[in-house]
Amino acid sequence: MKNINIKKFFKCKDTVNISILIALILLFYLLISVYFSKHFFFNTVINGVNVSLKAHKDADNIIKSYIKGYKLQLVERNGKVEEIIGQDVGVQYNEKNSISKIYHRKNSLKWITSLLKDQKYYVNDLFSYNEDELQNKINQLNCLNTVITEPKNVSFKYLNGSYKVVKEVYGNKVNKDKLNKAIKMSILKGEKKLGLNEKLCYIKPKYTVSSTKTSETKNLLNKYVSTKITYTFGNKNEILDGNIINEWINVDENLEVVIKPKAVLKYVQALSKKYDTVGVARKIKTSTGKIVEVKGGFYGWKINCVSEALALLKNIKGGEVLKKEPIYTQKAVCRDKDDIGNTYVEINITKQQLWFYKNGKLITQGPIVTGNPHRGNATPAGTYILNYKQKKAVLRGPTYEAKVNYFMPFNGNIGIHDASWMYSFGGDIYKRVGTHGCVNTPLYLAKTIFDNIERGTPIICYEENNHN
Repeated sequence: MKNINIKKFFKCKDTVNISILIALILLFYLLISVYFSKHFFFNTVINGVNVSLKAHKDADNIIKSYIKGYKLQLVERNGKVEEIIGQDVGVQYNEKNSISKIYHRKNSLKWITSLLKDQKYYVNDLFSYNEDELQNKINQLNCLNTVITEPKNVSFKYLNGSYKVVKEVYGNKVNKDKLNKAIKMSILKGEKKLGLNEKLCYIKPKYTVSSTKTSETKNLLNKYVSTKITYTFGNKNEILDGNIINEWINVDENLEVVIKPKAVLKYVQALSKKYDTVGVARKIKTSTGKIVEVKGGFYGWKINCVSEALALLKNIKGGEVLKKEPIYTQKAVCRDKDDIGNTYVEINITKQQLWFYKNGKLITQGPIVTGNPHRGNATPAGTYILNYKQKKAVLRGPTYEAKVNYFMPFNGNIGIHDASWMYSFGGDIYKRVGTHGCVNTPLYLAKTIFDNIERGTPIICYEENNHN
């Protein structure tokens, strides 16, 4: 008797058993596949209708039953719910649909995948509705006919030296076009609930707290209001900081920061009004010892408002902290109450006398002839400055032409000059044969002034009255 290999025998038996088991499993899988050739897979939904494991031939009745009681719930942002009932808007099952394409597209051998993955289908011609009735129903929805709260972008509030972000407002304003499309698509898909917020049916604010642009804008605003400019006017200061600057700033709908140039200019103009001294009334102690008030003229401090406003705008955009003087069109000698200093020409129209002081020392003085008041040519009172000086000038007017050795204009074409044609100076001559406005002097007086005076020197013209 031959020896039997026991291990080999059982090993062969196990192999046969496994093969049989595999064959049975395959057979079972194929039988199920045959079933699914006429039935829908697990987890199958067509246009919102659950037809899982249902026979293909029963699909029509199942879907008809579903749509018969169909209604669509509209869930609004505030939690309120409105309904559109299918029968009210003519929703019905379309007999001539293309649902059969699903049958042909489906491979019954792949039924196992439906246990792990939902089988959702959309057939675009499965349902229909009455366009006019649906539109009429939509127009009557409360969400379109309520008190509207407009959406608002995030905004910014200046508080305690910096800007805080004010949260956006979503509001309840519906985008009617998007709502129409969402409702129609929900009906065609057989969906029973439509979240207006989730489907983006509301008009949203463009920028919110979480927008990148929001933080960029906030940083820029805080940069601008961190500016601190200390304007100096002699021993007086004007401080400009964020407490004022924030009032000049706007943020537009695109969160762009706009500094109002007119507001900046208005601020500089206010400084000009407060600190400019051109034309102001000045109390002058004359060479005769009297105190006179002199108004008018062009001498004094005068801010160049346009240039300074542009410079200030640049300072703000740079978030600068600095001390500065404004840009001036012209400057006086100093910022003291007496801004004329101790170098000036004094012209007493009443007494027809001139004095020239330099660094507090009287350089020269003498009689003069000023404009003829009876012909409308009176020399204007006021405080002026020497514009320039010129030798060998020719003075021309409508009725005259005169050569002078020394010409020193201080008020347009009105100036101090010698007048060889004048037979005498001082007294009341100016009332009879006065000039066209210029200040005529003897040659020696004109020469001495010319040799010692510099451009920009103050020239004071005044008249005495009974109160002086």
